[in-house]
Amino acid sequence: MTANQTTTTPTPSRPAPPITRVLAHGLYEARNTLRNGEQLLVSLILPLLVLVGLHRVHAATDIVPDINTIAPGVLALAVMASAFTGQGIATGFERQYGVLAYLATTPLGPVGLILGKALAVLCVVLIQVLVLGGAALGLGWTPDPLGLIWLLVAVVLGAAAFTALGLLIAGTVRAEATLALTNIAWVLMGAGGGAVLPLNHEGTGALLLALPSAALGETMRTATTQGSLALVPLLILAGWALAGVLAARRWFRWT
Repeated sequence: MTANQTTTTPTPSRPAPPITRVLAHGLYEARNTLRNGEQLLVSLILPLLVLVGLHRVHAATDIVPDINTIAPGVLALAVMASAFTGQGIATGFERQYGVLAYLATTPLGPVGLILGKALAVLCVVLIQVLVLGGAALGLGWTPDPLGLIWLLVAVVLGAAAFTALGLLIAGTVRAEATLALTNIAWVLMGAGGGAVLPLNHEGTGALLLALPSAALGETMRTATTQGSLALVPLLILAGWALAGVLAARRWFRWT
C-alpha cells in the first residue's frame, strides 16, 4: 500500500424511517390479501352475494328490509370479514410458522408490524366500500350524503375493533383454532348478530345490541338512512375496540 492510498470503512446501511417501513409493510400485506383467493371470497365475493341475494328476496317478498337497510349492513359484514376473519387467520398462521417472531426482530418491530397490519386492513376495506357501495348504488341504494361522513367514521372504528379482536384470537390460540373460531363467529355475527339486519330493540334483541357486530351495523345504518351519528352504538363499538387492544396487548404471544 502506497502513502497515497487510504483505507475506507464501509458505511453501515440504516433502516428506512418508521413511517416508510410501516407503509411498505402495510401495502405488502394488502397486496397479498388481494391476491389470496380465499380471502377475496370471504371479504368481497360473499358479501356481494349477500347484497344481491337479500335485494332479490326483498323484491319478491317483504321478509327482509329494502336496499337502504341492507347495503350498510353488508358493508359492516365486509369490514368484519377483512378485519376480523381475514387478518385473524393470516396472523394466526404467521405466528405458527414463526413469521411474526422473525418480523418482530427486524427494524419494523412489533409496533410497526401491528400498524402495518392495520394499514393493510384499511386498504382492503376501502376497496370493499368502493366495490360493494357501487353495487348497492346500482341496485337503488340512496344513502344520505351527510351520513357518508359518519359511515366512514364507523368503518374506521369498526375496522380497529375487529382487527384488535382478530389479533387477540390469533395471538392466544393455535392457527387451526383461529381459523375455526373467526369463521364461525363471523357467520353468527353476520346472520344473527345485528350486522346485516337490524335487531329487535326489545327482549333478546336488546341484549344482542351490546355485540360489536350490532354496534357496527346500527351505526352504519343510522348514518346512511338518517344522516346522523348513533352515539350509543358508536360508544359500544369504541369500548370493544379499546378492550380488544388492551387484551391483545396483554395476552398476545408472538410465538
